[in-house]
Amino acid sequence: MNVYIIAEAGVNHNGSIDFAKKMVDEAKEAGVDCIKFQTFVSKNIVSKNANKAEYQKQQTNANESQLDMLKKLELSFDEFVQLNEYCRKKEIEFLSTAFDFDSIDFLESLNMKRWKIPSGDITNLPFLTKIARLGKPVILSTGMSTMEDIKDAVKTLEENGVGDITVLHCTTEYPTPYEDVNLSAMKTIQNEFNVPVGYSDHTKGIEIPIAAVSMGATVIEKHFTLDRNMEGPDHKASLEPNELKAMVIAIRNVEVAIGSGEKKPAESERRNMSVARKSIIAKRNILKGEIFTEENLTVKRPGNGISPMRWHEVIGQSAIRDFEEDELIEI
Repeated sequence: MNVYIIAEAGVNHNGSIDFAKKMVDEAKEAGVDCIKFQTFVSKNIVSKNANKAEYQKQQTNANESQLDMLKKLELSFDEFVQLNEYCRKKEIEFLSTAFDFDSIDFLESLNMKRWKIPSGDITNLPFLTKIARLGKPVILSTGMSTMEDIKDAVKTLEENGVGDITVLHCTTEYPTPYEDVNLSAMKTIQNEFNVPVGYSDHTKGIEIPIAAVSMGATVIEKHFTLDRNMEGPDHKASLEPNELKAMVIAIRNVEVAIGSGEKKPAESERRNMSVARKSIIAKRNILKGEIFTEENLTVKRPGNGISPMRWHEVIGQSAIRDFEEDELIEI
């Protein structure tokens, strides 16, 4: 099991290509598989009358429109060309979520390995169809979705050429309250659609994505930032670099620990079996020919003699030689 870990830079670069490059450096240092940004042309995705979400109002200038906020967070296509090249240089996968048709066309020119569809576009039929027809693997986020929404989206993707779909359980609130996470829904999605599943996390801390891995997540996506105190809509629900690295280490430990599911002694514990288990031994001195009974036998460590599971087989037999107290019995 190799969990694919996405460091979600999103718009936490605050519109600065230099910040974005520093985020690439930190993501690489943390050991993630991929760093993901968001590519959009603000005027193409938000009308001038669109309101901000409540969490956006709390983390940014409450008096500006959503459009004005996004304009400040927008990187140009030329800057994304630079970022893609920078990621190649740093040997970390570049990924960016498109939010409009122009951005899809542009990102396709960068030849990304896969596509990430955001929760907000799971009900956007033309958007889903356009990405599906590119014929690449798709990671689909499902925040705010019903099972019917997911069913329609998966069907659209499959009917238009996508053969590799991973569905991410997600709760679209920043940060997500723990009581709203509902990790069990990830298993529901897996059972219903028979697809690989994962988890896109917006909670504080690293516990929930680690738990998701233990429940079978094959992809983990987690927002991160250079500084949680920066102004911007997503910083407060993001990990700082040292926390991101801690999450990666924990996930790698958990994925190794999940194992094959076959119950048998691990190689590392075999050497402890004779120390921890017990054997049938002489409770007192026993003479050759004496009958073994519950009065002259007992069970003690070490465990490299006759197993106590053979107790009834040994009781009633004759001693083949003299045995001293605490000596392992032989038959």
